[in-house]
Amino acid sequence: MAEVLELKAARGARGTVRLPGSKSISNRVLLLASLARGETEVTGLLDAEDTRVMREALTRLGVALTEQPGGIRVRGAGGPFSAKKADLFLGNAGTALRPLTAALAFSGGEYSIGGVPRMHERPIADLVNALRSIGARIDYAGKEGYPPVVVHPGKVSVEKRIKVKGDTSSQFLSALLMALPLTHETARVDVVGELVSKPYVEITLNVMRRFGLEVRRDGWKSFQVQGATYVSPGQISVEGDASSASYFLAAGALGGPVRVEGVGRQSIQGDVRFAEVLEKMGARVAFGDDWVESSGKAPLRAIDMDLNHIPDAAMTAAVLALFAEGTSTLRNIASWRVKETDRLAAMATELRKLGATVEEGADYLRITPGGLKPDVAIDTYDDHRMAMSFSLMSLAGVPVRINDPQCVAKTFPDYFKTLATIVS
Repeated sequence: MAEVLELKAARGARGTVRLPGSKSISNRVLLLASLARGETEVTGLLDAEDTRVMREALTRLGVALTEQPGGIRVRGAGGPFSAKKADLFLGNAGTALRPLTAALAFSGGEYSIGGVPRMHERPIADLVNALRSIGARIDYAGKEGYPPVVVHPGKVSVEKRIKVKGDTSSQFLSALLMALPLTHETARVDVVGELVSKPYVEITLNVMRRFGLEVRRDGWKSFQVQGATYVSPGQISVEGDASSASYFLAAGALGGPVRVEGVGRQSIQGDVRFAEVLEKMGARVAFGDDWVESSGKAPLRAIDMDLNHIPDAAMTAAVLALFAEGTSTLRNIASWRVKETDRLAAMATELRKLGATVEEGADYLRITPGGLKPDVAIDTYDDHRMAMSFSLMSLAGVPVRINDPQCVAKTFPDYFKTLATIVS
């Protein structure tokens, strides 16, 4: 793909899109299938950078992954990883690096775990502190509190309650919950502070359940994990990516109808609730078991919403605010600051390029659209969601240029080709 992609002015969007597999579900399924007893056939798995680095890491850890028609077969270890020494590169995949760090802390080996420079700017101290509190031996190989990390063999005991902070990223809690069964002891985890991105923890609990582990919990404050061996369900299908669905559903809200297939009313992903954002903005949304459809027209209605529960899809809402009448406020999105880039700062910068007035707070954006500037070059900050969100601007009837469009390979390599099938 070219270093700069020019999207021509479009009149509208209409059609049907089949979504790639969910990144969040794919990497959770890969990990638990690798730790489980038995073989698991996985279909619908996302094929993108974040899942490729996970698969490569699991192979280095002694897990047998075999390609087969429609998916892969994973032969589980039936417990901790068999490889007791490995150097692992996880790119910028938080859904791979953080859970693997926790699982390796219980695997009795010597492991180095790192990624790209941006991954080394994304905090991991809350997870490391929780693991150290129960005896895990983990050192930082670079800056304190950030990857890369080195995991050493250590004696772990879960006799006392484990405390983990929840206000930076839900991935730390998810990583602990998925790894703790490896101890074969009952463990209790208390969340300190407000837990962000709760729907992603729901995904974790759902996937653990599919592999035979039921986590008891007291709301979002306390979790009890039974020490046991994961058991393969035999076959598991990964549903479509609800975060990726948001771009196409947003396009439908500006014309449509646009239908996405692969997620629907039975989805386990929180980002299907992006439909609520669209409805508040005036769009029409319909659901089936395995599909969602949207339609509408600009101008949309401005919104003032707490979007902590859908932080990825909230980026799509920020761009849609440019199609709305009045000022939109997106609240409780501080977690954007520790994603693939500082998304609050990046989004504010690029929205201003397009003529918007933007107030950037510690955990919110307030966006007032202005006279739309044509032919703007959008910087993407090596962040797939920046590229995909701002692609919607072509539906304002102006050309837009996307710098570094290949960054979408992280989760949706064919995004721009797929978008081109519905815009006209």
